[in-house]
Amino acid sequence: MPGGRALLGRALLGRALLAGRGRGGGRGRGGGGPRGLGAGEPPRGFRFEVERASARSGARAGRLVTPHGEVSTPGFVAVGTNAALKAVDLDAAAACGQQLMFVNTLHMMLAPGGAGAVARAGGLHRFMARSGPLITDSGGFQVFSMAHASVHDELKRKRSSRPDKKGARLLLRVDEEGALFRSYRDGSLLHLTPEASIAAQKDLGADIILPLDELPPYHTSELDLEQSVGRSHRWEARSLAAHRADPRLQAMYGIVHGGISERLRRHSAQHLARMPFDGFAIGGSIGKGVEELLNVLRWVCPELPSGLPRHLLGVADEPGILAAVPFGVDTFDSAFPTQLGRHGTALTRREGRLRIKQRRHAEQLEPLDPECPCPTCTRYSRAYLHHLYKAKEPVLWTHLSLHNIQHMNLMMARIRQGILDGKI
Repeated sequence: MPGGRALLGRALLGRALLAGRGRGGGRGRGGGGPRGLGAGEPPRGFRFEVERASARSGARAGRLVTPHGEVSTPGFVAVGTNAALKAVDLDAAAACGQQLMFVNTLHMMLAPGGAGAVARAGGLHRFMARSGPLITDSGGFQVFSMAHASVHDELKRKRSSRPDKKGARLLLRVDEEGALFRSYRDGSLLHLTPEASIAAQKDLGADIILPLDELPPYHTSELDLEQSVGRSHRWEARSLAAHRADPRLQAMYGIVHGGISERLRRHSAQHLARMPFDGFAIGGSIGKGVEELLNVLRWVCPELPSGLPRHLLGVADEPGILAAVPFGVDTFDSAFPTQLGRHGTALTRREGRLRIKQRRHAEQLEPLDPECPCPTCTRYSRAYLHHLYKAKEPVLWTHLSLHNIQHMNLMMARIRQGILDGKI
């Protein structure tokens, strides 16, 4: 998916997948309590409640409570790579229903002053003046992306060395200790280990943090994939130990790996479910088509504890969400909706993707979506937005991105209500 980890063809997913495709997805083994490794209670201020589990599928409507507020689930998680939503004010996004936001740890580590500067400012919430809940990743996705081509090229077996300005590869070495790489900012050498990632995330202070994991590309042999899953499990165990030595008010999700291998996906889910994580994310390559995505969810979700939250990493386009909800997935992250806005595309309920550059919009005085209550739709016409596009006015990025955020949150609210009403 654009802006995330998933190697999934968006066009291959249909809305028809919403009904009845995820039976059993919410019946994970175990309950909401911790398991194994001297498990203790969840961090203070953090809990997950399933308000209704569907009788028709594995879908569930819930409430994720964090020290910085609640998240209604199923929920969309906007990605603010550098502790900001590009071209969108955070308060305006919150007014459009945005509850949980993702920040990328590696980019914050490499920013001026690094994660330490954020810590000295009082943590991410104070640094970015955000009162709502935040989640940070480990930095692993960005590091391993340095060694692989884009999602599109990798699926077509095109290769990319991703050189920096000096012609050297950015990712230099991966071993049991971690990943050695060059900063894309200044070329300096950095060693990302599980412990270093957790230390950075402690400085950042998000409500939910993730362990360091290895992300092999889609085209990986079964043997190499098995070795990668084992390394991810060991890194995640070290990350969890570092986190539990200094838990603060943060929750940690384990990340299930295994590519499109049923054996490895089930093994990873079963292995991590025995560890005292506070929730689980489904990561790595989840396929390049609808059946592979559905298979991964079918294998993984029944193995996860039913009382803990589940997050699908890098998937938050509409068809992907509609496919995953019936399997009991609770939250979804992607930069995709705001990326679309910056490229002149609005998401609409009745017309799908609306490209504002098209000539037909030049004299249309209606809003993007007459059912949308966002500031863009209540104030501006398609004609005006088309004019901004042709005039190359950057404010258009704000108007369309904000609308797309509102669209995603309205869609999630409809899905949630459908579960509560027994229709999904």
